[in-house]
Amino acid sequence: MEIAPGIHAVRLLGAFAFLVAEERLTLIDAGLAGSRHRLLRYLAAIGRSVEELDLILCTHRHPDHVGGVRELVAASGAEVRMHPADATALRVSFREAVASRTPGQLVAYFTRGPEEARPIGDGDVLPALGGLHVIHTPGHTAGSVCFWAPRDRVLFTGDTLQVERGRITFASLLFSDDYLAAQASIARLAELDVGTIAFSHYPPWRDDPPGALRSLARRAASTQGL
Repeated sequence: MEIAPGIHAVRLLGAFAFLVAEERLTLIDAGLAGSRHRLLRYLAAIGRSVEELDLILCTHRHPDHVGGVRELVAASGAEVRMHPADATALRVSFREAVASRTPGQLVAYFTRGPEEARPIGDGDVLPALGGLHVIHTPGHTAGSVCFWAPRDRVLFTGDTLQVERGRITFASLLFSDDYLAAQASIARLAELDVGTIAFSHYPPWRDDPPGALRSLARRAASTQGL
């Protein structure tokens, strides 16, 4: 479905990906391994081709976001971009994963992520949607990022935010590497004039996103005694 002009939410295996359909194509996240066929069907339905895919952007390293990257790169030759903290985490050895005794390290070991990814960092501006800004929001993973499109007022949050009981809230406690850091990261997002929040696992949110983000940032500050 098109959530804004030229921005499509595509339900892949495990998560929504976001397809930016301009002269060339950009994809934000890639679902679980095996998602290629779903994206191909969607592209055919809107009259586009996977060969037009130039760029795949990863919000973070979890398998429901990067598992489909390799097969899409094989089909398109697209360039992959990811925060280096998460790219490094995906190279963990089995011994390191077991020794860490943390779920995040074990998940990283079993995740079949990109074979190669160019780094992105906080403040980078990428060539999509008139300038797609990278905001580093560590906590869910060390390299979690959000992508902000000021021209269209769309914020792509990956799993930095979720929805519970009809309201926006923090990343999952169970699946986050550093929950306090994940909470603190919300302050960055509360500064933005957002019109649409594009989540990876929930429908887009358009009900006063700036107010919801400011309220969440206040909750985080209160929790952390700031």
